Amino acid sequence: MEKLNEFLEILNIEKEISLDDIPDLDLYMDQVIQLFEKKFNNAKRNDDEKVLTKTMINNYAKANLLFPIKNKKYTKEHLILLSLIYQLKGSLSINDIKFTLQGLNKRITAEDFDFYSFYSAYEKLVFRNVENFKTDIEEHILAANNELTKIEVNKQDRNDLERVLLISSLASLSNLYKRAAEKLVDKIIEQEKE
Repeated sequence: MEKLNEFLEILNIEKEISLDDIPDLDLYMDQVIQLFEKKFNNAKRNDDEKVLTKTMINNYAKANLLFPIKNKKYTKEHLILLSLIYQLKGSLSINDIKFTLQGLNKRITAEDFDFYSFYSAYEKLVFRNVENFKTDIEEHILAANNELTKIEVNKQDRNDLERVLLISSLASLSNLYKRAAEKLVDKIIEQEKE
C-alpha cells in the first residue's frame, strides 16, 4: 500500500465548506455551482463527475430539501444546507435526507435557533472525524496486513490481496455506519408519524 500520508492526501478528506468560505451576500445558481466546484474539485473521482449542477439544485428544491429560494438567489443558509446535502447524499437516499433536514428547514424559516452555531458544531465533528479516520485507516491497513500474514501468499500477489482485504473491510465498515444513520432517520420518520 502507498505511504499512508500520500494515501490520505489523495482522499482529500479535509475539504468541507466552512462558514468563512460562504460570502455574506446571496448568490445566483451559477455562483453557487462555482463555489462548490472550486471547493470539492479534488474530491471528485474523475473529471467527468460533477459536484453540483443546476439539475441537482432544482431537484433538491423540488424535493423540499431546501426552504424556498427567493428571487433566484441563494442565501448563506441555502449554501450550508447544500453542503450538508452534498455530504449526506453519499450515504443516504434523497428521501432520507429530506426527513433528516426537514426540522432544520423549519427552524431556519422560523428563525428560532442559531443555525450558524449548529453548522460550526457540525464542522467540529467533521474535524474530529477526520482525525479519528487518520488513526483508524492506519489500524485497518495494519489489520489487513496482519491477516494476510496468516495466509501463504507469494510476494507478487501480496499488495493486490492486501488492497482487496482493505477495500472489503472498509466497505463493510461503511455499510455499518450507513445502516446506523438509516436507523436514526427511521426514528425521525417515526416521530413525524406520531
